[in-house]
Amino acid sequence: MKATIWHNPKCGTSRKALARLEEAGCQVEVIEYLKHPPTRETLMRLYQAAGITPARGLRLQNTDAAERGLHNADDDTVLDAMMAEPVLIQRPLVETPKGVVLARPVELLETIL
Repeated sequence: MKATIWHNPKCGTSRKALARLEEAGCQVEVIEYLKHPPTRETLMRLYQAAGITPARGLRLQNTDAAERGLHNADDDTVLDAMMAEPVLIQRPLVETPKGVVLARPVELLETIL
């Protein structure tokens, strides 16, 4: 099975997700999203497929997103902020032919493997 992970190698959860994909025998495309951020359209497609809002995909820990009120902002405002600062994108986002999940916790991967 093919899988794509929007990954940050410094993140323990992201590393665990990548390891789980590899254990499952997936052919994994790894996209380091801080170096190669997804387009707005890609990010919106991923969130829609995962059944979450951009605000749900917002990284609050170790960012100023909450102080900026982004967790309560509309989708366009959140996406604008993510496009300007990819560190605001919560990780890891994982896509397989079976769907998309924000793999927090990593066990959510089981739903798309």
